[in-house]
Amino acid sequence: MIDQAEKYLKTLDRLPNTIKTYHWALSYYFQIAGESLNDQSYETFLAAISHLSPSSKRVLRSAVMGLYAFCEAGDLNKRESLNNHYTRKTKTKPVMFDRDGVEKIIAHCDTLRGTLMKFRDRAFVLTLADTGFRISELCSLKRGDIDWRDERVLITGKGEKTAVVRFSKRSVAALKDYLSARAGMDGASNKPLESLPLFAQHGRVTKIKPMTIDGMRKAIRERMKEAGARVRIHDFRHYFVTMVMMASDGNLKLAQELARHESTSTTSRYAHFSTPELDENYDKIFNKAVAL
Repeated sequence: MIDQAEKYLKTLDRLPNTIKTYHWALSYYFQIAGESLNDQSYETFLAAISHLSPSSKRVLRSAVMGLYAFCEAGDLNKRESLNNHYTRKTKTKPVMFDRDGVEKIIAHCDTLRGTLMKFRDRAFVLTLADTGFRISELCSLKRGDIDWRDERVLITGKGEKTAVVRFSKRSVAALKDYLSARAGMDGASNKPLESLPLFAQHGRVTKIKPMTIDGMRKAIRERMKEAGARVRIHDFRHYFVTMVMMASDGNLKLAQELARHESTSTTSRYAHFSTPELDENYDKIFNKAVAL
């Protein structure tokens, strides 16, 4: 498709600077939507550029619409309808989150030691902050789901889509501390270790039972009280996306892929400011720049 784009640019009777601008616009499109030319890809592209200035959006749309016409791809009427929809002026309420509050809770939980519940809550909060996991996903993990060597897990998320989630060094260390403290309990269960829940209930419970979503929410709220801060549990995902964007000079596509969002338009609402490339970027952000 990139070859087709080059051919298309050569057919244009425009000034050199205009050709250069169109070349940039098409490169931007391929970065966002891949090399597909279909209605769904075009809508993904429009959603991703919705935060740009009107003049930038006009140039981008013009270049991409021209490529679609040159390749005779997609439905022109559908594209026009999408253009009308995404250029309609709408008021959107920005999604805010308390970054200072999240960091205060993380710092407090990082000090927790001594009891199984403290080790568990420390591991859970650090993992929540450094991975972009949803609380439901984290509660459903089993010990055997984790690839400890490569520090990652393959999960099935929203829409039954599989994705790789990477763990930071500090979250892996906290998980190992927790599981080490739990070793006696796990061994007494007489069950294969890989079948046991990654996060278990503690207190009066003597058998290994998985931590419920409501139970984990309650436990984290108690840690919030101890830390003197109160945030929404989902704010940890906002924090994750924000850290990625800050450490990668605003790389929206990288943040989208690491957060496992369907589109960059979703990711852009979260940002407040499986490939080797993703592994490298994740490592740079969460293992070498945790103190951002």
